[in-house]
Amino acid sequence: MTVVLFTEPASTTWQTVPGAVRRYSRAVEFGTDERRRGRVIGLVPRRAEVRVSLAGAFELSTDGQSIDLAVPAQRVLAFLALQDQAVDRGHVAGVLWRGSSPERAAGSLRSALWRIRRCGESIVEITHRGLRLSSAVCVDVRETISWARRVGDASHPIEDDDVRDAFDGGELLSDWDDDWVVLEREWLRQLRLHALEVLSQRLVSVGRCTEAIEVALAALRDEPLRESAHRAVISVHLAEGNPSEALRQYRRYRELLRAELGLEPSSLIKELVGVLDHPARRHLSELPDLGVGRA
Repeated sequence: MTVVLFTEPASTTWQTVPGAVRRYSRAVEFGTDERRRGRVIGLVPRRAEVRVSLAGAFELSTDGQSIDLAVPAQRVLAFLALQDQAVDRGHVAGVLWRGSSPERAAGSLRSALWRIRRCGESIVEITHRGLRLSSAVCVDVRETISWARRVGDASHPIEDDDVRDAFDGGELLSDWDDDWVVLEREWLRQLRLHALEVLSQRLVSVGRCTEAIEVALAALRDEPLRESAHRAVISVHLAEGNPSEALRQYRRYRELLRAELGLEPSSLIKELVGVLDHPARRHLSELPDLGVGRA
């Protein structure tokens, strides 16, 4: 803490000092100095933001500045960043150095932790239960998980930030092929895709169709063969009163599915597009001129 003297109210004046807002987070007033006719305050240094990014390539940064870190230490941080509680040291070493003896794996873990401590003492915490990432460290994947749970909660109103955050993200550690990464990557992918589809539905329900179609298409870009994503796009077109767009989307999906997998669309999406023939109440197979539903 830096102690300084101000002749004006400290609650606001300290913020006018060049560089102070960047270096300090708040002021603590201790009283007045009658002899020097001023207020004595302490400026609390601002804690640097430490961030672990796992979307795409691994990155450790402090206040936006990337920090070089050896790959073994990256693996430790990434593994801990994907855990929601402390993990036993032996388990961490066993997963990350599979195939090594317990003694050698433990030594490799100690070396990695030493490298991490050189980047900041408070990045990894050692508790009686094991190792965990400090709660002060920001992790992009954890933010994605929180976003997915938030938009999936019907009691939580959709905020503008929820829509903006829908377009963030990327494949988890895309250049890593460890077994534990592959499992986490697939879990996160499914969580995000489902959240995008739910968010699109919720946006449609409140009349925000422009944003709904953008969100649905984001899911489609991530997984072009995902039928539920195509249904989300079709649902928006129908809600906007654009049956031709809905039918075009269905046809596009049907042809893609046939070409890539030799499969036919499910009855769920056929029934969804079937509302286009609502006045006649005819099944899609009875529309040969449209080619919908035929093998």
